[in-house]
Amino acid sequence: MVFHKQDSLKTSLSQYVSKQKKIGFVPTMGALHKGHLSLVKKALKENDVVVVSVFVNPTQFDNASDLKKYPRTLDQDVTLLNTLKGTILIYAPDASDLYGEKVSSTHYRFGGIEHQMEGKFRKGHFDGVGTVLNLLFRAVQPNKAYFGEKDFQQLQIVKKLIEIENLPIKIVGCPIMREPNGLAMSSRNKRLSSIQFEEAALIYKTLKEVQQHFDKESIALLHKLVAKRFSENKHLTLEYFEITAIKNLKPAHRKIKGNTYRAFIAAFAGDVRLIDNIALN
Repeated sequence: MVFHKQDSLKTSLSQYVSKQKKIGFVPTMGALHKGHLSLVKKALKENDVVVVSVFVNPTQFDNASDLKKYPRTLDQDVTLLNTLKGTILIYAPDASDLYGEKVSSTHYRFGGIEHQMEGKFRKGHFDGVGTVLNLLFRAVQPNKAYFGEKDFQQLQIVKKLIEIENLPIKIVGCPIMREPNGLAMSSRNKRLSSIQFEEAALIYKTLKEVQQHFDKESIALLHKLVAKRFSENKHLTLEYFEITAIKNLKPAHRKIKGNTYRAFIAAFAGDVRLIDNIALN
């Protein structure tokens, strides 16, 4: 069932709330793929009803062209979700239903992690993410919300948001789903040409190489390795590569015993921006 107004969604959800049923939530920007479906399947296993939001959020885009080109495929998304067994409610609002008259972001302080990587390259991005998720969480009022680890930095931001807004929601991180060539599944992949799609496999291949060499090589040498791999490929342009400690997501320059590290890559295939990451230790 598709809802375009949060009032009607809340009315439908009230029957589950009154019976103390568990509500799961998977927020998406649509153009759904198997990665999204894996989140919905996990949510269906752990809850009595699952809400999937389909909303391309304007306040988290720093590039108007990127917002305009972002794929919008609601009919296909609904068809895909209908292939799953379980009770799924789809919330596909327009901006005014979610934001009201003024579509703008609230400024958040997420303990500094908002200034790293994506925050550094996409001005205002995490304010937009925090704002829309706060609005969605209050509309749906789920027990659990599910996010993929492809957007690992966003996952940490969401956990901070829950603390800041004091919301009684458990955030569940889920593994990255990949294409047969290793490319992380993403709605943006639909914009890649066949050549770009195949060449983009370099991102994960390079992350795996970093993972394999992490114990023996210095972080500086690993940066050189990644730069070399991308300089040899004419279809991809590296925007950033970082190795960070998970606790603060700040760029690491040397390894410190006891820290858990992760590697992150953002790259362009033409004008399509792709991100990925991998656990290192």
